[in-house]
Amino acid sequence: MMARNNNSEVLLKVENLTKHFPVQKNIFEQMSFNKGRFELKSQVVHAVNGVTLEIKKGDTLALVGESGCGKSTLAKCIIGLHQPTSGKIFYGDQEIGNLTGRKRRPFQKRIQMIFQDPFSSLNPRKKVEDIVGRPMLLHGIAQKENLKKAVLDIMDRVGLDSTYASRYPHQFSGGQRQRIGIARALGCKPELVIGDEPISALDVSIQAQILNLLMDLQESMDLTYLFVSHDLSVVKHISSRVAVMYLGYIVELADTEDIFAKPNHPYTQLLFSAIPTLDTLDFVEAAGLAEGEVPTPINLPSGCPFHPRCVHKMPICSEKRPELREITPGRFSACHLNGKKQ
Repeated sequence: MMARNNNSEVLLKVENLTKHFPVQKNIFEQMSFNKGRFELKSQVVHAVNGVTLEIKKGDTLALVGESGCGKSTLAKCIIGLHQPTSGKIFYGDQEIGNLTGRKRRPFQKRIQMIFQDPFSSLNPRKKVEDIVGRPMLLHGIAQKENLKKAVLDIMDRVGLDSTYASRYPHQFSGGQRQRIGIARALGCKPELVIGDEPISALDVSIQAQILNLLMDLQESMDLTYLFVSHDLSVVKHISSRVAVMYLGYIVELADTEDIFAKPNHPYTQLLFSAIPTLDTLDFVEAAGLAEGEVPTPINLPSGCPFHPRCVHKMPICSEKRPELREITPGRFSACHLNGKKQ
């Protein structure tokens, strides 16, 4: 695993970030009968709920959790693909969560994203030289007279032959397409790169190559990563810090070595007991680490979001949501069991 960076400079900070999506229903599905009257009742998906975290320059923070827990939504709020419902996002000392259009542009080149699907994220009608070169022109990284050289340089850096510049995405393998996506992101010379499950759509034989490439590029280009993943074996290999999400909440945050050695939160214990795969939790539940099904993000449980499934739940767990607080230096957990004998 990657060593923790000693740099104290906070590159990105998220404060109490919330993102809700309205549930799309027709008018008849939204109507309810109450006290002799029909009323329209709107519902929302609570995708991200009051998330607070920070990423220091040079670190790799991994966001982990089951599908639907809010990892990708949080990442897309940071990159600007979603507008937060509430909360703040700071890049350095500048709040960027509420910036749009031209005001956002100076930060767009500093924060870039590598997407999960290396095919659907590339324009099939554009050549590689256009896909990689267009962001460079847009952000003033290169001019028309030196664009070709800049494109070939970044292609070489990510392991793509320069003769491929005039080809189209469908002419490449999955691993090569992801290298194109990486080249497009890094061509803007960003400081923070968000990887939204960047290797999950690739063959296992290719995943290690892309992971090693990302780690080499981080060192050579002084990059900071936010790495979204459900694969804990990958997270252990690449990250320096880990944030665990459940139903839109951060329930634990710690250095990678510490959290893998001794997970604190009951949900983190559940996740980590499922290594090497999170595709099924049946055998974990059989081992007595969890009960029931994951609640819907439309109707969140009261109190602790994990309490309906937690085998350690106490009366307070259904009444009061535990705050994410520092329990040991550098480790944060949101559980009423902290300080009590488990």
